[in-house]
Amino acid sequence: MGKYQMRNVFSPLAAAVFTLGIAAAVSSQPAEAAFKNKGTQAQEQRQQAAAQIPTCQRPIGTLSVIEPEDSTHWWTGQQLPAPSRLIKAFVSRSRCFTLVDRGAGMAAGQFERELAASGDLRGRSNVGKGQIKAADYVMIPDLISQNSNAGGGGIGGLIGGRAGAVVGGLNFTSKTADVVLTVTDVRSSEQVAISEGSARKSDMGFGASGGLFGGSGLGAAGVGGYANTEIGQVITMAYLQAYTDIIAQLGGLPDNASAANAQQAVTVTRAGRLLANARGTGAPVRTLEAGMMLYPTGTKEGVMWEVEDELGNRGWVSSTLLQLSK
Repeated sequence: MGKYQMRNVFSPLAAAVFTLGIAAAVSSQPAEAAFKNKGTQAQEQRQQAAAQIPTCQRPIGTLSVIEPEDSTHWWTGQQLPAPSRLIKAFVSRSRCFTLVDRGAGMAAGQFERELAASGDLRGRSNVGKGQIKAADYVMIPDLISQNSNAGGGGIGGLIGGRAGAVVGGLNFTSKTADVVLTVTDVRSSEQVAISEGSARKSDMGFGASGGLFGGSGLGAAGVGGYANTEIGQVITMAYLQAYTDIIAQLGGLPDNASAANAQQAVTVTRAGRLLANARGTGAPVRTLEAGMMLYPTGTKEGVMWEVEDELGNRGWVSSTLLQLSK
């Protein structure tokens, strides 16, 4: 059998196989498309769920939000507000903390107090000392790391002239953000929570987060730059991930942070005695000299306070002999 004839014998089989392959490919396209659509919908649903700011039934405590110590204000080169304003928007909508202002609002309030102290305010203005609410916690938004890897996005003017460098955990070209939030107890200085957040443009469908970035979302909260730009949205999602985790971590904190912390130290103003009980009966524990520092336990009976000294001696003393240590 010749070469030509052999090719004719196998051609019908090859044609059949080719035809079946095409048919299978065509018939699989709707199924693959449906699978992809289903996967896309599921991804968008997950993104939509992740874009929800967590809410609390009652505040955990009072909170001050301040900028990181790093002098590189990366946000200015992207026409973005400071990240503290973004976090304040989260806090306001979540109702998980009572915000106290330690920025421009605080400075304006201090100016009003100076006017009151100088006698320039009207009578009964009720502006003066002892009115400012204390912050229980301080939250600091920051970037995870500081580095100078190439491939950033033309922001070298903000980072010492190294054009194209990456600023910390941000890459403005690939639209990625790696951020961190820390929460510190102002009384004990303990870091009670720390959480990282990460996001990138390729991981998220911006249309799925319309509720967060829409006109009634962050755009109406004075942080429009984070809602209107791709890098702003990526940074927002990274910080939101970290903030959501922080709220979960802080669920076990005490209802009253002030009462739960150690009492403020006191100083003895004049000589006296550390008594064995609040009634003053029995032998004294020790003598007290003016200038000694004592540590209240929080237990009181009338004007009598239970205290400890530097050596661990515990007893009672009249609060008329004490003043808050400075």
